[in-house]
Amino acid sequence: MALTDTFINTFIFLFCMIISQKIFQRVMERKKYLDSLRPLDSLQLKKLKEDFLIEYVYDSTSIEGNTLTLNETRLVLQEGVTIGGKSLGEHLDVTNQKEAMEWIEGFVKEKRELKEADMLALHRITLKGISDYWAGRYKTSQNRILGSRLKTTPPHKVESEMGNLVYALNKNPEGYNPVELAAFAHHELVRIHPFADGNGRVARLLCNLVLMRHGFLPVIVRKADRKKYFACLEKAHFGNMKAFADFLALRLEESLMLYINALSKTTRKNELLPLSVLAKETRFSQEYLSLLARRGMISATKLNNVWHTTREDLEKYVARARKA
Repeated sequence: MALTDTFINTFIFLFCMIISQKIFQRVMERKKYLDSLRPLDSLQLKKLKEDFLIEYVYDSTSIEGNTLTLNETRLVLQEGVTIGGKSLGEHLDVTNQKEAMEWIEGFVKEKRELKEADMLALHRITLKGISDYWAGRYKTSQNRILGSRLKTTPPHKVESEMGNLVYALNKNPEGYNPVELAAFAHHELVRIHPFADGNGRVARLLCNLVLMRHGFLPVIVRKADRKKYFACLEKAHFGNMKAFADFLALRLEESLMLYINALSKTTRKNELLPLSVLAKETRFSQEYLSLLARRGMISATKLNNVWHTTREDLEKYVARARKA
């Protein structure tokens, strides 16, 4: 299969993409620990997956402007409730994203190669009932990313570049690890911007498809991280893929921490605690610990928009700092 010049150039600057080894090592250690907990409690796991899915749908649609709250999203998805004052499109947006994630679970179970038709299927589900004409179809006119300097792929090159993307995700010629490959998938789909609408939602779905087919948990790009998310993507558009790969790796670490916290036996050392609590036990201020969490220097995750970590993770940071 011949690769286009644009795709070759993309690989040239991606060749330098190296995810932070410290973050990736932490991710792999947590994945190994979560795998060691198997077999997992089926009822606990089901509830955890349901809650995770609702949060994913809420955040992914909120990033694109959906005004349903987290609780309203939960009511729509679990109870089938219609929320007064909200548009039909907003309701369809969240139900479609739930269906798309469930479609990905089915795809992963089939253990088959990705096809271009699969990405079109994800887009078709995303816009179902919202924009049926464009659902599952490529753009026919030039579009752009609001607030970005990137010039997206012109319509006549979209099909070729999407074919190249599918080839790369199946063959992984550069030998990326799964997190790097997921970052590449997300970035490439946004760079191409193949659809008239729904590019961001499909990019996040594709990112999770890549992670899940390699045995990893899906990630949530939270509405609260919207500004940083777009900033890292913009850096990726102009050559700095490391920033975006690290951003996604930290989101994956958050997912792993949430699952481990819910499924493992809680001890004093591995219990997830607010940074405000841990600050009282150390010489560090809450503000300093929050800075470390935002920069990925300590393992941390947000619960109800509040940073949490464990005593064990904080002790590891202190040990590294002393050694340095």
